[in-house]
Formats: sequence, structure tokens, C-alpha cells
Amino acid sequence: MTESQDNQPLELRELEITLDQLIAQYAAVKNENQSLKVKQDELLSERAKLLEKTNLARTRINDMIERLRAMEQGS
Repeated sequence: MTESQDNQPLELRELEITLDQLIAQYAAVKNENQSLKVKQDELLSERAKLLEKTNLARTRINDMIERLRAMEQGS
């Protein structure tokens, strides 16, 4: 056998190992991406709820201020 023929199985094995590593990295990144998408959805939902609560609080505070002003003018 020539040297190139002897090296071929080793090169193929190295390529196989590299490919396996890339597949494992791909799977890990895919899982992380899915987790991040779920977390993003949760955070967007939480943000929407907080914005709604903030707007409700702002409205209530403005209403209280108006009532206080009306009471002050009535006195």
C-alpha cells in the first residue's frame, strides 16, 4: 500500500469525528435556540402584562389627581 492509501482511513475517521462533533454542536445550538425562543415568548407576555398594569395604574393615579383637584376647588 502507498502512503496515501494508508492515510485515507485515518483521514476518513478524522472527518467522521469532526462531523460527529459538528452534529452535536448543531443539536446543542438548536436546543438552545428553542429554549431562547420560549423564554422570549414568556418575556414578551410578561412585558405586555406589565405594560397593561402600568397603564391601569397611570389611569387610576390621574383619576385620583383629578378628584383631589375637584375637592380642592370645591373647598
